[in-house]
Amino acid sequence: MGVLSLDYYGPMPIQRPLLMLLASTWCFCANAQAPAAPSPEAPPKPLRNSALNSEILYQVLLGEITARNGEPGAAYSLMLDAARKTNEPDLYQRTVEIALQSRSGEPALQAARAWKLAHPSSRDANRYVLQLLIALNRLAETTDPLKADIQLASNDQKAAALASVPRLYARATDRKLVASIVEQALAEFLSATATGAPAWTTVGRLRLAAADPAGALEAARRGQTMDPAAEGPAVVALELMDPKRPGAEELVKVHLSRNPRPDFLLGYARVLVDFQRNAEATRQLERLTTDHPTLAEAWLLLGTLQSQDVQTTGAESSLKRYLELAPALPRQERERGLTEAYLGLSRIAEKKKDYPLAQAWLDRIENAQDLVAARTQRASILARQGRLEEGRQLIRSIPDKTPGSARMKLMAEVQLLRENKRYQAAYDLLNEAAARSPGDSEYLYDLAMLAEKIGSLGEMERLLRQLIAAKPDYHHAYNALGYSLADRNVRLPEARQLVLKALEFAPDDPFIRDSLGWVEFRMGNQAEALRILEEAYKARPDAEIAAHLGEVLWVAGRRERARAIWKEGLLLNPENETLTETLKRLRVSL
Repeated sequence: MGVLSLDYYGPMPIQRPLLMLLASTWCFCANAQAPAAPSPEAPPKPLRNSALNSEILYQVLLGEITARNGEPGAAYSLMLDAARKTNEPDLYQRTVEIALQSRSGEPALQAARAWKLAHPSSRDANRYVLQLLIALNRLAETTDPLKADIQLASNDQKAAALASVPRLYARATDRKLVASIVEQALAEFLSATATGAPAWTTVGRLRLAAADPAGALEAARRGQTMDPAAEGPAVVALELMDPKRPGAEELVKVHLSRNPRPDFLLGYARVLVDFQRNAEATRQLERLTTDHPTLAEAWLLLGTLQSQDVQTTGAESSLKRYLELAPALPRQERERGLTEAYLGLSRIAEKKKDYPLAQAWLDRIENAQDLVAARTQRASILARQGRLEEGRQLIRSIPDKTPGSARMKLMAEVQLLRENKRYQAAYDLLNEAAARSPGDSEYLYDLAMLAEKIGSLGEMERLLRQLIAAKPDYHHAYNALGYSLADRNVRLPEARQLVLKALEFAPDDPFIRDSLGWVEFRMGNQAEALRILEEAYKARPDAEIAAHLGEVLWVAGRRERARAIWKEGLLLNPENETLTETLKRLRVSL
C-alpha cells in the first residue's frame, strides 16, 4: 500500500485481531501508563507524562505493521510524524532504525536531527547524528556533534567518551582530515585539567593513524604533561617506540617509574623483544612475574626468552608455571599460548637429549594450525637420532590445509637439511622452488646462503645483488654480502659500505653490528672492532658473536678473556659452525 493519510482514518477503535500485535509497541508507552514497580534497592523513578493517546498509539501500530509488510518509506513517515507529535525519544529512535534497516542514510540522518532538535540535551540523539554523518562520509560536519558528545557526557564518562573517538572514525579513509577535525572539536578539552590527558591521547592516536609519528609523539608528551600519572599518553608513546624516536621511550620510562599496570609492563617487554633487547626484556619480565605471579602471559614470554638464552632450568620452570595458569585464560589465547609452551618445553627436552619427553610434549599440541611447527620439531628430533629421511617424510606428510601450507612445508624441510649439514640437498630443493617463483625474496635470500655453504660464492653474490636490486630495503641482503666479503678478507671498503647500509635500516640489530665489528677487525681497526663486538655481545649473547669477539680478544693478547667468551659461546650453542671453526683454526682447546 502507498503512504496513507492519518486524517483519513481519524480516531478508530482497536479491533481484536490487532491486540496481540499491539503488544510489540507497548514499550513506547509503558512508562507513561503502567510503570514497573521499583526494586527495593533503587529509588522510585519519577513518572513521565506521555502524549501517546489512542490515536497516536494506533499510528505507531500502523507504522510497525507497514514496516513488517516491507514498506519502510511509509513506515518511516508514520513513525516520524508520531515522534514529532509526541516528542517521544523512543519513537525518534525507532524512526532512525526503520530508515537504517532500509539502508536509507539521509532519511535516518533527518530523523536523528529532528530528535536532537526536540531533545538538545540527549546524548543518544547527538550520538546518532554523529555516527550517521561519519557513515555518510560527511566528516567536515562532525566537528560540532563530536564536541557536543563530549560535553553531554557526565564528568565520570568523559574519559571513556574521548577514548571512543578513534573507534567512531575507524572506517573513515581520510585519516589526516579526521585528525584535523577531531583536534578542532576537542580544543576546549585539550586545555582542561580534567580532560587534557585523555584528549591528547585521542589526538595522538589519530595522528599516528594519519602517519604523523612526530605529531603523535608531541601529543603524547603534552598529555603526559597534563597528567603525569595517566596511562593513555604512555601507551601512545609505547606504540611509537623506535630507535629513531628516543623521545617515545623517555615518556614510557616516566610512566614506568609510577608503578604502572601489569599489562603496560608486559607491552613494554614485548616491544623490547621486537627490538631484540632481550636482556632488558628479561629484566622487566622477572620484575613482572615477581610482583604479579599469576600473570600467565608474562611467564610464557619470560620462558621463551630464557630458552633462547639457553637458561634451560629457568625456561623450563617458567613455561611450566605458564601451563599451571593457562586454564584461566580465554580459549583462543590459551590455545596459542599452550602451543608455544609445548614447543618450548619440547626444545628444552631435545637439548637435554631426552627425545621421548620431547616428543611427548609435541603430542600434546591439538591446534591444527600449529601442526607444521610441531611436525617440524619432531622431524628435527628424528634427524638427531639418525633418522633424517624419516623426518623429511614426516614433514612432507603434513596435509595442505591452507594456501601457505606447501610453502611452510618446503621451508621446514630445507631448514631440516641445513641443520643436518645436507647443504647440497637443501640447495637443490630450494632452487626448484625458486625457479617456480623467481621474484620470491625469501627464496632468493635462503638460496644465496645455501650457495655459500656449497662453495658457490659467485652464485651467492649474484643472488644477493639480484635481491638488493629488487628490494632495496631488504637489509639482510646487504648484511650477508658485506659479511661474506669481510669473512673472505676481500673488497673490505665495499664490505663496510654494505654493512653500514644494512645498519641504516636496523641500527640496533646486534647481528649486523657483529658484521660491522668483523669488517673493522679485517681492516685492522682492532680497538673499534673490539668496542663494537663487545656492545653486540652484551645486547645479544650469541655463539657466532662470541666467536668473533673471542678472536679479536685473542689477537689483542687478552687470551683469558677470549677463552671465557668462547666457553660462554659453546654453552649457548656447542654446534655453532663459526665458533667451532674458529677454535679449530686458532688451535684452541677449551
